[in-house]
Amino acid sequence: MSVIETKNLSKSFEDVEAVEDLDLTVEEGQLFGFIGPNGAGKTTVINLLTGQLKPSSGDCEVMGIDPVKEPKEVRKRVGILPEREDPPSFFTPQEYFEFVGNIRGIQDVDEKIDEWSERLKFKDKLNKLNKDLSKGEKQKVMVVQAFLHEPDLVFIDEPLINLDPVMQEIIKNYLVEYMENDKTIFLSTHVMNLANEVCSHIGIIDNGRLVKQGKLKEIKEENEDLTEAFLRLVK
Repeated sequence: MSVIETKNLSKSFEDVEAVEDLDLTVEEGQLFGFIGPNGAGKTTVINLLTGQLKPSSGDCEVMGIDPVKEPKEVRKRVGILPEREDPPSFFTPQEYFEFVGNIRGIQDVDEKIDEWSERLKFKDKLNKLNKDLSKGEKQKVMVVQAFLHEPDLVFIDEPLINLDPVMQEIIKNYLVEYMENDKTIFLSTHVMNLANEVCSHIGIIDNGRLVKQGKLKEIKEENEDLTEAFLRLVK
C-alpha cells in the first residue's frame, strides 16, 4: 500500500523552480531515503507532503489524505523531525513531551518518556530548560517528539545533526527497528553513509527533479556503490 504518492508535483518560489514534476511513490514499511545535495529540494518536498507549503501545481497524497485540503489531518497522523529546529525554549523536555502527549492523545506518555530518556541517555536532563541544553541534547528532544506517539509514517530531515558517534548508532539502529515493525520512514539526507546503512529504498533528487528511485540493493548492484550512483546522477 502506498503511503506517499505524488503526481507532477511542483513548487516555485518566484523565478526559482524548487520542485519540478515530482512523481514519487513510497510504500508502507519502507525506510525511504530521499537523498540529494544541499538545495536540491528535499526539505521543500517534506513541507509539501506535510501541508506546510502549497504546491504550485500537481497532486500528492499522504496516507490517503490530501495535505493541501487537510493539512491538519496529515500532521495529526504523522511524525515530523525538521532540520535544525529547536524545542520550545522555556519548556523542559519533560514538559514538552507531556504537551506532545496531550495533543497526540498518548495514554501511557510517562512510560514512553522513561523509555526514550533511557534509550537516548538523557534522563538527568528531563527537568532542565530546553534553552539550556546543548545542541545534541536539543536534537534528542526533537527526535523523541517525532516518535513519541509511534506514528505509522515519520518524516525526518537530517536526524543525526549534532549527535555524537555513539548516539548516531543508537538512532540508526532504532530507525531500522522501527521500519521492521511495519512503520514507514521518509528520511531526507545528503549523508551517503546514513542512506547506505539504514535505507531499504531511495530516491535521488537534484535541482528539484527526481532522477532515480528504487530499492537500495538494486541501485547498488547497478552502480556497485551508492555514492558512485549519486555522483553520476547529480553531475
